[in-house]
Amino acid sequence: MRYRTAAFTDIGQVRRRNEDRYLLDDALGLYGIADGIGGLPGGAEAAECAVVSIMRQMRAAPPGGIPDLGLIVRNVNAEVRSLAREFSPELGLGTTLTFGLVHDDTMNLAHVGDSRCYVWHKNALEMLSRDHNVENEILQRRERGESAFFYPANRNALTRCIGQEHAPEADLLSRKIIPGERYLFCSDGITRLVKDSEIREFLGNAAEPLATLHELVDLANQRGGFDNATAVLLLAEPD
Repeated sequence: MRYRTAAFTDIGQVRRRNEDRYLLDDALGLYGIADGIGGLPGGAEAAECAVVSIMRQMRAAPPGGIPDLGLIVRNVNAEVRSLAREFSPELGLGTTLTFGLVHDDTMNLAHVGDSRCYVWHKNALEMLSRDHNVENEILQRRERGESAFFYPANRNALTRCIGQEHAPEADLLSRKIIPGERYLFCSDGITRLVKDSEIREFLGNAAEPLATLHELVDLANQRGGFDNATAVLLLAEPD
């Protein structure tokens, strides 16, 4: 199997800084998104710290196997916490983190926050990540029979992020990659403005990865571009 990849980030139409960062390293098989939390100071610094930490840990990992992605996430959290003590001791720092490591034609995912990973195959779109926000947490509690409610204005507030005092539990997933699949990692600057049905269409028509990402981000900007918009795309094709 061969892979064609691309990444693109844009500041959007409103923000003064781009606080998104992405991972794309074909040699390591590493792809993903970190979206610095805008409600805290230093979102860009938190996201940068996260991606630099992952790259360093991946390069230091013994060759030939899959490192413990949960441990890598915990190490990233510790480094962001350490940076926060210097940069923002009172308020802290925070970032989302959603990344995948491709090894032996298997996608190994780790996810914290509300950046997303989608897979497209045979004109069907599946979201492999789950947003760690107030609305989803309350819905899960209701499914367990608990009485819980949330204020609609807070529905998108994060319940897990990188930079918490106690390392957040990362969602981990491994799945065999099938030729023809397309994997998209993206920040909420895209997903809050572009419907899943539209993302499915973009991925279905993706002939050139970078051109597809430009079109996707352009659509988010046409609809207001209220946040930074960042995406990484991987096309899995038969040899």
